[in-house]
Amino acid sequence: MQFIADILMTAGAIAAGLYCFVLARRLRRFTDLEQGVGGAIAVLSAQVDDMTKTLSSAQTTAAGSAAHLEELTGRSEAVAKRLELLIASMHDLPDDPKPTGAATPSAKPEAQGSLSNPGEAKPEKEALEALFLSHRTRAEAAQ
Repeated sequence: MQFIADILMTAGAIAAGLYCFVLARRLRRFTDLEQGVGGAIAVLSAQVDDMTKTLSSAQTTAAGSAAHLEELTGRSEAVAKRLELLIASMHDLPDDPKPTGAATPSAKPEAQGSLSNPGEAKPEKEALEALFLSHRTRAEAAQ
């Protein structure tokens, strides 16, 4: 009986040793830096570092773009104010279709203007043209 107990104890010790050997091999493969989870962790760590650098670069670029956009917005607001002022000053021009300053080819001579009835309303086209005529001729303005 003693002999059977010794055989069973030896078999148990061999089985435990074999089990430890298998676990040691699995653990070695698990922590291997090239194929196991350790390798995956190392690759992910490198990717996180790259993404952090890319993110900081993108934030710097976005801040520069925001500053440039803010500058452009300020300039456009200033131009819009100037345009509003110019349009408001155009409303103060007289309703006379004849421009002040240099004669334009489209301006009618005095004799033709006197043929129309003074009580008639001026054509809308002439009124609009008078609003936007400047000291330049139409040919100069077209260029």
